[in-house]
Amino acid sequence: QEGMPQTLSPTSMFTPCGFSPHLHTSKEGEQGGLIFQDGNLTSASLDALIQHLIPTTDYYPEKAYIFTFLLSSRLFIEPHELLSRVCHKCIEQQRLDDPVLDKARIRKFGPKILQLLTEWTETFPYDFQEERMIGHLKDMIHRIAPCDEAYWKKMNQLLQALNQKLATLSHGQEGIVKISTAVSDKLVAFKTKPPSIQREILSVCSDPYTLAQQLTHVELERLSHIGPEEFVQAFVHKDPLDGTKTCFSEQKKTNNLEAYVKWFNRLCYLVATEICMPAKKKQRAQVIEFFIDVARECFNIGNFNSLMAIISGMNMSPVSRLKKTWSKVKTAKFFILEHQMDPTGNFYNYRTALRGAAHRSLTAHSNREKIVIPFFSLLIKDIYFLNEGCANRLPNGHVNFEKFLELAKQVGEFITWKQVECPFEQDPNIIHYLHTAPIFTEDGLYLASYESESPENQTEKDRWKSLR
Repeated sequence: QEGMPQTLSPTSMFTPCGFSPHLHTSKEGEQGGLIFQDGNLTSASLDALIQHLIPTTDYYPEKAYIFTFLLSSRLFIEPHELLSRVCHKCIEQQRLDDPVLDKARIRKFGPKILQLLTEWTETFPYDFQEERMIGHLKDMIHRIAPCDEAYWKKMNQLLQALNQKLATLSHGQEGIVKISTAVSDKLVAFKTKPPSIQREILSVCSDPYTLAQQLTHVELERLSHIGPEEFVQAFVHKDPLDGTKTCFSEQKKTNNLEAYVKWFNRLCYLVATEICMPAKKKQRAQVIEFFIDVARECFNIGNFNSLMAIISGMNMSPVSRLKKTWSKVKTAKFFILEHQMDPTGNFYNYRTALRGAAHRSLTAHSNREKIVIPFFSLLIKDIYFLNEGCANRLPNGHVNFEKFLELAKQVGEFITWKQVECPFEQDPNIIHYLHTAPIFTEDGLYLASYESESPENQTEKDRWKSLR
């Protein structure tokens, strides 16, 4: 075991103040085709970057570099192709094709290449759903294994851990898919108020604290399935230097990301449905106040995604038009929350609150204080604008590495947050309700809303007429 690089969890590549993008080097200017500025790697050719990833007997790339490059390289080259090139270069450089291997040399190199492969499988497990990836990985280890028995054991451990991780992830995905299809098949499209649809939220859970905690469960569960690479794959364009193919467009692997956005929308509609359903305005007001308390608790927990979904649900027109209902609500608390989530100044208030939660998370002593669940569609939008705002390649064909350090910083922080274990006990009953309770379509919401408080003006009257 001596001389093995330590395995670090993906979180430990972030220094306590967040992410450490500084890939230090002693001098400015160029080094092996890599361009540095103020000690930071700013650009390089794809070849030079691949070479920089490859360990040798006395070199191992920095953790931040590995993550940044593996995350962003897929914009230029598919993972299986990258791994293939890494293996070929190793075979060449370490002369792994020689009839007689230089054992002493390979014992220095072996632990390092194993470490690189381990980091890759741990941080980007979805890359290894492909047979070709596993093929390259096994081939590499088979070549070095004759020099040290321990390498076989290491390979088995690595493959076992990988299989376990992929099994867990796909099991979770199947669960989510099952729920999604069940819901869309039979329940969603209520056009009119059914006599009494199933139960209402307050009969399932009347305590706002509990509901906020169960929402946090759902959020963390769904976050845990999103691979960091999905953020990059969502925005893959053709690479200008390789006109023959788009990198990923055939199989945009962003299902978990899309499923998570769908969950947000479902929660918005669920909140609006629960408010529009009751026949009496006193009950409707009670449901609004309940959700305000749930939202406030989500804010305290650091669950900004559920918070935003609840506020969005309350701000949907069928809900916000219920003037008589709202007149019965103590709205001060609601305005405070709305202010937190106000989009002005590019969501300035929310970003400040998020920074606060992120800071609390770094110094946390318990999982309870570690929770940071960002308002997800804004995170995607930020990454989208970062991606649209700067070119992947510079005019000289170099990869714009500065951009990818910024990307890695945003995605890296997200990885840290999605790894938090939920500290609250799970209530299967409530979670089942959140996923399966029937919800109105937009038309259904308007109908229910007009039945609760009749149309006020001609536009509303016309709309009601056309809906009926």
